[in-house]
Amino acid sequence: MRFTTILLGAIFLHAACAQAQDHQHAHGHALSYPDIPGFVTLKCDLHQHTVFSDGEVWPSIRVMEALRENLDAISLTEHLEYQPHNEDIPHPDRNRSYALALEEAKDHGLMIIHGSEITRNAPIGHSNALFISDANILLDKDPKVPFREAKKQGGFIFWNHPAWYRQSPSGNPILSEFQLERIKAGELHGIEVINEYDYAEESLALALEHNLTIMGTSDIHGLIDWQYLEKGGHRPITLVFARQKSPEKMKEALFSGNTVAVYNSLFVGRPQFLIPLLRACVKVNTVAYIPNTNILEVELENVSSSDLLFENQMGYTFYSKPPVFEIPAKTKTTLQIKTLERREKVMLRLKALGAYTAPGTHPEVEWELNPG
Repeated sequence: MRFTTILLGAIFLHAACAQAQDHQHAHGHALSYPDIPGFVTLKCDLHQHTVFSDGEVWPSIRVMEALRENLDAISLTEHLEYQPHNEDIPHPDRNRSYALALEEAKDHGLMIIHGSEITRNAPIGHSNALFISDANILLDKDPKVPFREAKKQGGFIFWNHPAWYRQSPSGNPILSEFQLERIKAGELHGIEVINEYDYAEESLALALEHNLTIMGTSDIHGLIDWQYLEKGGHRPITLVFARQKSPEKMKEALFSGNTVAVYNSLFVGRPQFLIPLLRACVKVNTVAYIPNTNILEVELENVSSSDLLFENQMGYTFYSKPPVFEIPAKTKTTLQIKTLERREKVMLRLKALGAYTAPGTHPEVEWELNPG
């Protein structure tokens, strides 16, 4: 009998440990992007759904997925007006999903941002309101009310999937008079340039023209594992560059436009954040001339979770490598630069072909090389 008790105890302990590990970073799935000078880099997915609107999972699953991928912040932005599961999960309180996620995330360091999705037909479209205090107050027949009320609550509001073909058959975003009014009234602050699998250059153009914060989100309804991880990729996220990891500083950073949208090897952002990020993603490990040659050998390490594609922009060419090359995520590569004569300092200048600061515009990044 005592042996049986011990055995059952061991089984229960093993089960408890396994459950605890659900909140840990699974090997190969944890996302990592470096801080940049003056800022902490926060990995955020701020557009997600659960069964409390048109999603397919309970809020706790969204928390576990985020912890598995080492995210810093998520928001469960349930549709305010669209409730297809209402017969099975009736809930008069539109804050319920947030409350459940908050409970699941406690003691794990994951920030749960209170948010809701304002869901209207074109030309109003869909928008997410973040950092709100009460989603119920945003419900109203008048489409202007949720934007006005979200602003009163100090909300950060961004335009969702503006190029969505179901509301814009051309596949291009159409900035309506309604959205222009919201921008002028300080009731629309950001725009998704990446939603799910889709990157819209036209949305980036609108972000730059109207000084809107650049966002990237998964807009996940099913399982992150099935939609992204099993296919060998990661969800789209917004990297937010904040003064510290806190909801208050994150909100401040979003209002300031301190973001880069990332989806696998795609980076989209303003140059003042994108260029320092790319520079920080590549660590220069060693720099030395090959003995008895004028060929400078440089080992580079990609410390990020994204593959990086570069094109040589120096006046020097490479030995044994084409001018366009890739550094896969979490790997090292060696460049052999033909400097023609030995130099005390060389500026490694590369164009980031997977990154955009404007439609069709790739940033150039520099690293100072000092041969040992």
